[in-house]
Amino acid sequence: MPKSIVHMDLDSFFVSCERTIDKSLIGKPVIVGGYSERGVVSSCSYEARKLGVRSAMPIYQAKKLCPHGIYISGTRGLYSKLSKEVTQIIKENAPVYEKTSIDEFYLDLTGMEKYYDVFDWTITLREKIVNETGLPISFGLSTSRVVSKIAANKAKPNNYLRVYPGEEKAFLAQLSIEELPMVGKKMQAFLRSVGINYVKDIQNMPPKTLESMLGKHGVSLWKKAQGIDSSEVGIHRERKSISTERTFPKDIADKTVLKRFLAMMVEELAYQLRSKNILTKNVAIKIRHSNFKTYTQQKQIDATANDEKLMKEVSSIFNSFYNEPQPLRLIGVRFGNLTSDGIQKRLFDEGEESIDAYKAMDRIKVEFGKKAITKAINLK
Repeated sequence: MPKSIVHMDLDSFFVSCERTIDKSLIGKPVIVGGYSERGVVSSCSYEARKLGVRSAMPIYQAKKLCPHGIYISGTRGLYSKLSKEVTQIIKENAPVYEKTSIDEFYLDLTGMEKYYDVFDWTITLREKIVNETGLPISFGLSTSRVVSKIAANKAKPNNYLRVYPGEEKAFLAQLSIEELPMVGKKMQAFLRSVGINYVKDIQNMPPKTLESMLGKHGVSLWKKAQGIDSSEVGIHRERKSISTERTFPKDIADKTVLKRFLAMMVEELAYQLRSKNILTKNVAIKIRHSNFKTYTQQKQIDATANDEKLMKEVSSIFNSFYNEPQPLRLIGVRFGNLTSDGIQKRLFDEGEESIDAYKAMDRIKVEFGKKAITKAINLK
């Protein structure tokens, strides 16, 4: 029996959330991403997209394309709240679901065909989400994750599309290559340089040829072009890394100030590690100069989720490759190579007093928010 896989995607999620609390924004070009021209676009309405605005675009560039747009820095707590509401509705109705981001979900409805028309059932679920949250949402239904995701993208905004069993390859064939997941700008440029412009071009190629051109990614790309995706919905996928970064309103060259930002980032990420009962074995720093040149440096470490140890490692990396007084426009921290192995043994190894202190701080953060209490740590 073919699978019945749904991909649901909340349309222009941050913008749609803002419109639930300010109806005057409906129908207008709205850009969420902050007032500062040094920021980037987090989300934009379809009215703004028609003018060329896109996510991840610098705000100053968006303002050139859409000077009369409404620019919003974002309402704190709103997006998480509404995402949880949508998640709860899906959880209460779908037999198997997987939340892959704040605004995207996969549902596995395989087997429900015996009792329901799964397409009608999903339409009803979508209407329930729209009516109860006020958020527009699109979905695609097919036999695989990859085809359903593409179908949801084609259905946008605020609509739905079904690709019936046996029609997957024909549906994908006429699409441009950039509509396939995993085809970024670099791969798109390469594929076009060798005459591959449409998904049908990939479909008609021997997989070995793509493998010789792109390595293991070539085989994966060939399978996606055929609509083949055997990954299951609801299977736990461990995150490979967690990260945070900050773009400054004005360039900063003061090393002491920069280290204060690093300290806040490390404390935030270390708290995330402990709350998820995982450790990191790799720390990395990212810096971006005023000329937009970006550099990263990383280091393998013993597994830990201890603020002080992580601070020392981050400080060591920062001291080794940042030269004053070069001004920075962005700084970021990433913890990678995450693991839960040895969590009880290695999470805290300085004694019971330190363990109790961290546990107490974490409890306060859970109850009163992450910024309710911070640990003073010397970052030399």
